[in-house]
Amino acid sequence: MGVSVGRPLCTAMSGPVARACRPVVLCGPSGAGKSTLLGRLQTEFPGLFGFSVSHTTRQPRAGEKDGVHYHFVTREAMLKAIEDGQFIEHAEFSGNLYGTSKAEVERIDRGGAICILDIDVQGVKQVKQSDLSPHLVFIRPPSMDELERRLRNRKTETEETLQKRLAAAAAEMEYGQTPGNFHATVINDELDHAYEQLRRILLPIIEQKKANGAAPS
Repeated sequence: MGVSVGRPLCTAMSGPVARACRPVVLCGPSGAGKSTLLGRLQTEFPGLFGFSVSHTTRQPRAGEKDGVHYHFVTREAMLKAIEDGQFIEHAEFSGNLYGTSKAEVERIDRGGAICILDIDVQGVKQVKQSDLSPHLVFIRPPSMDELERRLRNRKTETEETLQKRLAAAAAEMEYGQTPGNFHATVINDELDHAYEQLRRILLPIIEQKKANGAAPS
């Protein structure tokens, strides 16, 4: 499935905040494999993609680093930033806030990379109302049973939070499979196959970006 093109994929930078390339949104249930697929993209195309690090009010998990996996902030600080209009999108899950700051996207733009956002359906609905005009790609597992297996194998959830994630995933799957909500869909049934799907979808963007010569080496 191809990517819808409403305006040029990439344009040359004409100022410090000019958008060099339309962002790419990867959306899908927790456990669908978005982070793994993104990691492969960044390995194959070093410097071409910049990951927008989200803010969250939840506590870091083992091995997570501030500024790398998330920007970990207090609830009070994030609510104030949201009130001040500093976020493109934000959502609440299981009592914790998550969001994409305007400053984070601008940081990637200034570096000349293609910005990638990993956000949920709530975030997608908000981003659609913004001026980002992103490429929207839905990453989905082959089935809810497989998704539950992956989440349980992580061993990072309590039974209560697991059930909340599964309930959220069911709603996300329904939205993701509704025609017109996304430009393209990747079914992550097998990692190599899923990556080839994603690579094929993004290849026109990658080739245009390379042709512009604006991406960092």
